[in-house]
Amino acid sequence: MTASDQTQPLSWGDTFFLYLERDGQPINIASCCEFEGKIVRKACAKFVNSKLHLIPRYKQRAVFPSFNLSLPQWEVDPDFDIDNHVHEVVLTEGTDEDLKTETAKVISSTLNRNHPLWDITLVRGLKSNRTGVIFRIHHAMADGVSGVGIMNVLLDASPEVHKRPAPRKAAPERPRPTDSLAILLDEVLQSYQSFMKGALTAQNEVLNIAREVIASATNGHAEDIVHLVPELVTPSERLPFNKICYGPQKIAWGEMPMGEIKAIRDACGGTMNDVVLTVITSTVRRYSEHHGVALRGRHLRLVIPINIRGNGDISELGNRLTFLPINVPLDVPEPRELLCRIHERVSFLRGVGVPELVGMFGMMVSKVPLPIQAQLVPVLTQMPLSLANMICTNVPGPQAPLYLLGHKLLRCYPYVPIGGELGINVAVLSYNGTAYVGFGGDQQAVPDIKLFERLLKETFAELCDAAAKAPYSATSASAAKSEIKPVRRRVQMRTIPTAAGTAKPRRQKRTTVKPKAAAITKRKAAKVRRALTQFPLAINPAAEARTPVEVLAATGD
Repeated sequence: MTASDQTQPLSWGDTFFLYLERDGQPINIASCCEFEGKIVRKACAKFVNSKLHLIPRYKQRAVFPSFNLSLPQWEVDPDFDIDNHVHEVVLTEGTDEDLKTETAKVISSTLNRNHPLWDITLVRGLKSNRTGVIFRIHHAMADGVSGVGIMNVLLDASPEVHKRPAPRKAAPERPRPTDSLAILLDEVLQSYQSFMKGALTAQNEVLNIAREVIASATNGHAEDIVHLVPELVTPSERLPFNKICYGPQKIAWGEMPMGEIKAIRDACGGTMNDVVLTVITSTVRRYSEHHGVALRGRHLRLVIPINIRGNGDISELGNRLTFLPINVPLDVPEPRELLCRIHERVSFLRGVGVPELVGMFGMMVSKVPLPIQAQLVPVLTQMPLSLANMICTNVPGPQAPLYLLGHKLLRCYPYVPIGGELGINVAVLSYNGTAYVGFGGDQQAVPDIKLFERLLKETFAELCDAAAKAPYSATSASAAKSEIKPVRRRVQMRTIPTAAGTAKPRRQKRTTVKPKAAAITKRKAAKVRRALTQFPLAINPAAEARTPVEVLAATGD
């Protein structure tokens, strides 16, 4: 690390995660790993210290300016000591439940901001000759994708233990001003420069995103975008676990073989991420039913983080992501139909540029003065704001075994932080042929979080059984479900008197009753057309045959 790299400003996205943190709501990402054999703390600390030159951010701390006038700075910790970051606990009984309890204790505490925002906790005394290792890092330093990149740096692809070179000496730190007035003036100047830079780039960023949205509209999605606006701004319907988080945190774990996930994808279509979302949605449905929630017409609003790193680069630390909010129906018990709907919904939302719209909204929020953000954000997390029901992140990890000091990594359960009314979130990390699922929840919001482990198993088994049956055809199923045959009234006979006094029967004309669904569909289409007259856009005539009603009919909207 050169001297010029020792002081760098945080991005707004990274800073926002620092603002979000409050008592009872630590904003850390973590993973609990199980390794073969016994790992000694001293040897582990020495090994990790020898790798830190590959990730210099691990020796830097976040330094806030006075009055939050500008973005914080990453600066080298002058008192860095590896012993402050590698800890050890010893269990008495050594069960898996003991490991979960210890992991929950670690993630429920906040990291010391006077030092780099990460630590490693070795959990000794596990049964079956295992060692638990809890990796924890503040969300301001990394997101899930870059966290996997850090894992690849700290761990080895071979069980062979090589002699490590001595840690490199850091370049001399750039001297900082010592005079209080000079420090304040420097921070004011940085704040002004940051504001001007943001003001100059904001217009271009908005125009670029607007071009993409308009391009999507001219490709036949104008009506779809208008139809989406009410959904995106409407608060989500609360579920039993949507309560304000005050801590401490609890966790639950599950596993799904990657081979079976791929088999479901091949049999039913969609993507592997669609399969994961289907399992999570069905698990939440079962949990809600367990708590007596009436699910008819209800939806689950999931927020899916999307990596926006160019070319899949995971070496860049920090947060490079946007979000995709998706409403999925909770009243669809047939797993293959639910998978089909989720696949169509995700493809549709991506196609009309919803992630870009969310990114534009975040960019606009970032222009709010930083002192206001620093004071307002922690307060907002304690208000009853129901923006979503749950965050679900799916991060692809290494598919080959990894080793720490020659000890093989057996399992790795991820954790994503909770906050606000997101009383439970879920993270999925694939490693060496298995998708490891980690539920993280607030103790008051989800006191029975362990129930998710059983429900996840039942849901995944149900989807596997359904996929093994005859292939599911979304087109035929949707047509059979929506097809409403005309209802013909019974023919009534009446008599008409004749001149001879005899009665001659006469058949009445048959009448056909049009189904109500067709009339409702026409009314919805007319409503959308009236809304479009307020937003005149050039629409591609070739795309007009595909109406928003047809696109959204199978999604429950």
